[in-house]
Amino acid sequence: MTVQNRIMLLSVGLGFFAWMIDAILDYAIFYESSFLDLLLFNIPNHELYIRSLIFGCFTLFGIIVSRIITKQKKIEAHHAETEQRGRTIFNTISDPVFLHPFLDQGFAPFVDVNETACKRYGYTRQEFLRMSAPDITQKTDAEVHATQSHRQKLQDAGQLIFEATHITKSGKAFPVEINSSVVEMGGRPMVLAVVRDITDRIQVEKERIALERQVQHAQKLESLGVLAGGIAHDFNNLLMIILGNTDLALDEISSMSPVHVRLQEIERTAKRAAELSKQMLAYSGKGNFVIESVDLNELVNEMTHMLQVSISKKAVLKFDFADYLPSIDADATQIRQIVMNLITNASDAIGDKSGVIAISTGAMNCNREYLDTTTIASLPGISKPLSEGVYVYIEVADTGCGMDIECQKKLFDPFFTTKFTGRGLGMAAVQGIVRSHKGTIKVYSEVGKGSTFKVLLPISQRSDLFPESSGDAEKDHRWRGSGTVLIADDEEAICAVGKLMLEKMGFQVLTAADGREALSQFRTYEDQIRCVLLDLTMPHLNGEEAFREMRLIRPDIKVIITSGYNESDATQRFIGKGLAGFIQKPYSYTSLAAKMKEILSDHNNAGLLKD
Repeated sequence: MTVQNRIMLLSVGLGFFAWMIDAILDYAIFYESSFLDLLLFNIPNHELYIRSLIFGCFTLFGIIVSRIITKQKKIEAHHAETEQRGRTIFNTISDPVFLHPFLDQGFAPFVDVNETACKRYGYTRQEFLRMSAPDITQKTDAEVHATQSHRQKLQDAGQLIFEATHITKSGKAFPVEINSSVVEMGGRPMVLAVVRDITDRIQVEKERIALERQVQHAQKLESLGVLAGGIAHDFNNLLMIILGNTDLALDEISSMSPVHVRLQEIERTAKRAAELSKQMLAYSGKGNFVIESVDLNELVNEMTHMLQVSISKKAVLKFDFADYLPSIDADATQIRQIVMNLITNASDAIGDKSGVIAISTGAMNCNREYLDTTTIASLPGISKPLSEGVYVYIEVADTGCGMDIECQKKLFDPFFTTKFTGRGLGMAAVQGIVRSHKGTIKVYSEVGKGSTFKVLLPISQRSDLFPESSGDAEKDHRWRGSGTVLIADDEEAICAVGKLMLEKMGFQVLTAADGREALSQFRTYEDQIRCVLLDLTMPHLNGEEAFREMRLIRPDIKVIITSGYNESDATQRFIGKGLAGFIQKPYSYTSLAAKMKEILSDHNNAGLLKD
């Protein structure tokens, strides 16, 4: 039963009690009638009026009091609901919130904090209510906030945003942005402070600044590269005149003449100048190299004597060459320059102490994660990422003094050197040469223990990864197939060569100059075509689009994608779509036969024919 109902019952009861008292008095003093008649049945008129008035007053009082209590309870419920809603909002704010009185001097204890503050700082609400702002603020910041000027700014503006360093219960410091506002509560000014952790913001800002520095560094390198390229270009023109005329003069003068020796010296000096010019072009990334297939093992082996006489007598040179090393497409002169620079730096790092310089070669499969940690990949000026795949490497390790982090950061900067007589262009030139060869560099170093430089260069695209056995190659060369093959490529010469190869294997060949024509040919001869060689990039319909349409027509069709890109880049978009195989251009007859044999090996009418 509610309080209101109880009051109403009490009021009615009091009214009835007054009625009975009046009846008892009438019976005892004024009237001779029976008590029951005076109470209910035979009430004098004036007594009935008095009793009704008294009963009505008590009832009306009960109604009024009940109404007042009901209204008061509604107000209290509304206030409680409002307070609960405010408390819920206060506690669900994602940032810590603090409330404390605004004082002209000193700091008042917190009067309220939200749950986020308790979680972030590690204190309970009861602990916070015994604390003030300096207890969670770094001392230097707290002293600034205690100044009169700081308080005056907050008082005048009513709101102030500033940064500070806060400290959790565990002692961990973190940067914050504090949004303080002066609000009136209970007739007195209070400070409502919303605190935001800006650790991530500061980290992003640091990364932005670092990126700007990298961009500025890249722009500086680019400017120096343009300058170096321009000078090298003009210098080469001058050298061409010198060397050309020297050549002519040497042909015209007798080898017995004393002038002949002087001309030879001019020629040697001019050629050395040409090597320097090549280094400048390599640094600019625009060197026109004589690209050929280079065996790294053979190249380093030929340099053995020159390397041994170039290093300190206290340094021991050790070699560890990998067997069956794939060749690389490179300029041999530039690769020799890389090796010489690395060996010279290793010898200088060892200095007058005894030490070891180890040169090793090998091949490794480099994924995106590994390549992104290398020097070239991290340069801001590199717009196209390095290709994943197999790289040949030459690694030069020394037991010298090593490098600290700061030295490693400046290692490839032009004109940076740790040598008294150094020019600071050696490693910058190495970086330029490696970059021009689409390679990268991995550097490991520790102070007092030594350094390791690993130069990675992509394998030659004009040869197989590793030499296959002559027996397997012979079998692939003799393999014959049958049926119809469709070859689609927008290069007419490639189609013609591919057709001749496939016809030599025993296939009937259809050709198409683009994806649309290939799809038309496929629709016409879909029952006869056993396999399709599809170029990845073609007009009208590219390889991916043509492949998708062909698979809709015949889901079991064997499709081989051909491309000048490496396999990981070319086939990435075909993963899980039923691609039969991939062959990289340029391909040889044997490699194409091996691929066709592999793809069609489950068909009974294709196999090895005897001579």
